[in-house]
Amino acid sequence: MDSFTAIRFKKDTAQKFKQYSKHIAPTHTQAMAMMLDFFERNHCTPDEDYGPHLIRLERRVLKRIDSLIAIIKNIEKTQTKPTHAMLAALFQAYEPPKQKLMIEKNDPYLNTEVRFREKKYSNDKDEN
Repeated sequence: MDSFTAIRFKKDTAQKFKQYSKHIAPTHTQAMAMMLDFFERNHCTPDEDYGPHLIRLERRVLKRIDSLIAIIKNIEKTQTKPTHAMLAALFQAYEPPKQKLMIEKNDPYLNTEVRFREKKYSNDKDEN
């Protein structure tokens, strides 16, 4: 079991910490540990000016976004567009075979040929 120790804070600071602690962690100890870990992990202190630090961070993120955009454009140029062009060429070169027409004998009364298309078998009754 962990042992506890007392640290003295001014009353208003302690109340402020208790209110904030309720929002970020279940216990005050965990809240304090999370805050200390944050400061240690980011190598910063509360009295530090974060203006230039955040600008540096923003520039780094923007550079990473730019590099991701370059990677995606490269993939599009070298992989997607050629594949799309090959598929388009295949579909343009392929022409479905035209079905032959069945011709009925000449109708002596109409003096013309009567043509019919071959019946396509399908489940839909509208296509007959």
